[in-house]
Amino acid sequence: MMRIRSLFDIVGPVMIGPSSSHTAGAARLGALARAVLGGTPCTAQIALHGSFATTGLGHGTDRALVAGLLGFAPDDERLPRALDLAKEAGLDVTFTQEDLGEVHPNTARIDMTDADGREFVVQGSSLGGGDVLVTLINDFPVEVSGELPVLVVVHHDQPGVVAAVTARLAADAINIASMQVARERRGARALMLIETDGPVPGDIADSLAAIEGVTEVRRVPKV
Repeated sequence: MMRIRSLFDIVGPVMIGPSSSHTAGAARLGALARAVLGGTPCTAQIALHGSFATTGLGHGTDRALVAGLLGFAPDDERLPRALDLAKEAGLDVTFTQEDLGEVHPNTARIDMTDADGREFVVQGSSLGGGDVLVTLINDFPVEVSGELPVLVVVHHDQPGVVAAVTARLAADAINIASMQVARERRGARALMLIETDGPVPGDIADSLAAIEGVTEVRRVPKV
């Protein structure tokens, strides 16, 4: 399907410069990682790949990624001070330059821990013009643009779980825009990634978490 270009596509995102790919996109990647985690991480190890690694620091990619992890928008005036503000917030950040394989040149992998010591990995790319695509959540390949709210449902790979989750959403008139499913192997850990037309209320997410076989539900807002 042909995409109709909007004024936003031509002019670009509202942001703190200098680059939509290295700053606006990086900030959105950080914000998506924060949303998957469920808040500001305690630690973040950020691997920069390709152009992010070679020219990103000069374009403020490091500050933009951390700004997103802190919950700042790409046009937040605090973005240039994000590294200092991270220290004040108790966020310990380290950066490395790594070859992440056959991925987009503007790619970062963010390994995070939360206050309970749980570990999460989010990998994604900045595609230009502020557009992003998350391609990995923990061990699962995904495609998340951040343009719609997302439910991340971790569960055991067993019959009936996917049907029970989708039936519960249908009963509450939650319309599914797209759905991705993946599993480590048969009978092991699995993932549902459900994009919805609007935010899913907390009580509905809680009811999904109570379904037999579901181990975790996270709501990722549009960013």
